[in-house]
Amino acid sequence: MREHRYAAWRTALSSVVGIYLITDTSDGRHYVGKADGAESIRQRWSAYATNGHGGNVELRGLAASTFRFSLLRVFDPATPTREIDAAESHFKLALDTRRHGLKRN
Repeated sequence: MREHRYAAWRTALSSVVGIYLITDTSDGRHYVGKADGAESIRQRWSAYATNGHGGNVELRGLAASTFRFSLLRVFDPATPTREIDAAESHFKLALDTRRHGLKRN
């Protein structure tokens, strides 16, 4: 996130909210998360870069160096929260992250 070569990505990720996927490449488990409201994708991913877990209980204690980040869907920041919540729920169900992944809720 901090390297100069990612400057264009930082700019782009600062202007959108949305749904993202974290894959623990050591075992293949998934975590589906969202950035919404005043929090952009960049802000959310920066939290992971800072402490390795972004405040998520299921990610604490795991090796953040094995995480791969992917965007599943982006939204304009003006998108209603309920629409973003519905998209997050869809991806949690589709990827079965509650039963076989890194998501409790």
